[in-house]
Amino acid sequence: MNSTTTRSSLRFRTTAIAGTASLAAIALALAAPLAASAHVHVDPDQAAVGSYATLTFKVPTESATAGTVKLEVDLPTDTPLGSVSYQPLAGWETQVVTEKLAKPIKTDDGTVTEAPVKVVWTAEQGVQIAPGQFQQFVISAGAMPDTGSIVLPTHQYYSDGTVVDWDEKTPASGAEPEHPAPTVYITDAPPASGGSTPGLLATPTAAAPTAQSAASPAAAATAIGLGIGGLVLGAAALVVSVLALTRRPRAATVPAPSSPSEGNK
Repeated sequence: MNSTTTRSSLRFRTTAIAGTASLAAIALALAAPLAASAHVHVDPDQAAVGSYATLTFKVPTESATAGTVKLEVDLPTDTPLGSVSYQPLAGWETQVVTEKLAKPIKTDDGTVTEAPVKVVWTAEQGVQIAPGQFQQFVISAGAMPDTGSIVLPTHQYYSDGTVVDWDEKTPASGAEPEHPAPTVYITDAPPASGGSTPGLLATPTAAAPTAQSAASPAAAATAIGLGIGGLVLGAAALVVSVLALTRRPRAATVPAPSSPSEGNK
């Protein structure tokens, strides 16, 4: 191998290593907010007073070694929901737990003495949400009480016995705690909602679900994932281009023809 070939090979290796390191750094930087959004949340997180909302709990398995085998959602008892039903889910047994309230609630329809207090999903034998997967659990709940918000503490059970409690309230500043509780905002605006005013959803509106969906954590995670994919493709194209340039054959040097006068000497 001559010196020119050796220099070209070294240049290619250096460029490839630098490109790989840069790509890894970018991927790690973008993966941080993606990981932060991987928690249990409810969609939509807004509802109107008196409405019946279809609530979807998105539950990812964050453990690398155990699967999710049970989920419990606590329902409010101070502002109880009169009716809760669930969408059947293959491989999971579902139970809506109804209990007598410690303190009866007076409503326009009369006094409420018992109400749904919990929804429990239990995986059947051999079924789980494996690492790297998520599942959606759907309920219909209402009528939504005339209150600022309802907090829905959720408890995630893993196959190794670990229990993760998603029960921390998100402050008005929007600074997300480590284990935020799924919350449905009714007359209050969601934290850091970009200028929304409290009571905006006191009457039903068709535009609200669309706006909420566009700003949901799932949409944000999807956008980040697409961005990472674009960076990976761009980096791959750069490496291929560098490879093509460094391996391009050099043009051979052809000596100039001698003049007739030089040939006669």
